[in-house]
Amino acid sequence: MLHSALLNVMIKAARKAGRTLKRDFGEVEHLQVSLKGPANFVTAADRKAEETLRDELLTARPGYGFLGEEGGRHEGTDKTHTWVVDPLDGTSNFVHGIPHFAISIALEREGTVVAGVIYNPANDDLFTAERGKGAFLNDKRLRVAARRRLADSVIACGLPHLGRGDLALGAREIAAVQPQVAGLRRFGAAALDLAWVAAGRLDGYWERNLSAWDIAAGTIMVREAGGYVTDLDGKDTTPATVDVLAGNETIHSAMLKVLKAAGK
Repeated sequence: MLHSALLNVMIKAARKAGRTLKRDFGEVEHLQVSLKGPANFVTAADRKAEETLRDELLTARPGYGFLGEEGGRHEGTDKTHTWVVDPLDGTSNFVHGIPHFAISIALEREGTVVAGVIYNPANDDLFTAERGKGAFLNDKRLRVAARRRLADSVIACGLPHLGRGDLALGAREIAAVQPQVAGLRRFGAAALDLAWVAAGRLDGYWERNLSAWDIAAGTIMVREAGGYVTDLDGKDTTPATVDVLAGNETIHSAMLKVLKAAGK
C-alpha cells in the first residue's frame, strides 16, 4: 500500500524508535531482581525513544513544533503544525514484561489532528490514519464494530489507581457499566484502546485524566474508522481534552448516558 509522504515520515520514525524499545523490552525481565532497576531502566528507554522520534520527525519537518510526554513542548517556526508524541504508552505494562504498549504519533494542524500512527513493537501492529483517507492496521482498512446493544458489547476503560484519579468516581462508573455489558477490560495503554475501538476489537472505551499525547493519534484513528470520540460531557475533543469516550454512534450514546448518570 502506498502511503503519503507525511505518513511515511511518521511510520519511519515509529519503526526506528520501536526497534530500540523492542530490544529494551527484552531486557526488562533481567531487571526484576531490583525494585528500583526496572523503573530507572524504563525511564531511560522512554526518553531514548522520544529523542529518536523527535530527531526523525524534526529532520523531516524541521519547522514543526513538538509536544512529547518526556520533553514537553517545543515551539517551531511553523506555528500551524505540531507533532504530538507519546514514546511509550503503557509504561506499567512495559516494566512488568506485558507486551501491550505502543508508540503514538499525531500531527496537529491548526489544533486539529490530521494524521496518526500507533505502533506496538512487541507484535508489529501498525495502526495508521490520515484525515479523510481512512484508518488501517498493517494496510488493512478498519471499521468500528457494528454492535448496537451494550449487552453485546465489550468495553475497555482506564481505572484510577493509587495516587492518580478519583477512586470513588471510578468505582461508581464501573458499578454502573459492568452489569450492562458483555465484558469490561482494562488494558493499560490508552492509544491501543482507541486503536482497538477503530479495529472493532472493542466496542467502546472511556478513561479520565489523560494527556494530549495519550489520545491524539487514537482520536483520528476512531473517527477515520467511522466511530465517535468525545469527552465525557459529549463535547468534541480538543488539544486540552483529558477525558475520552469512544465507540460507534449507538454505543457511544448509550455509554455517555450511563457515565453521566454515574457521575451525578
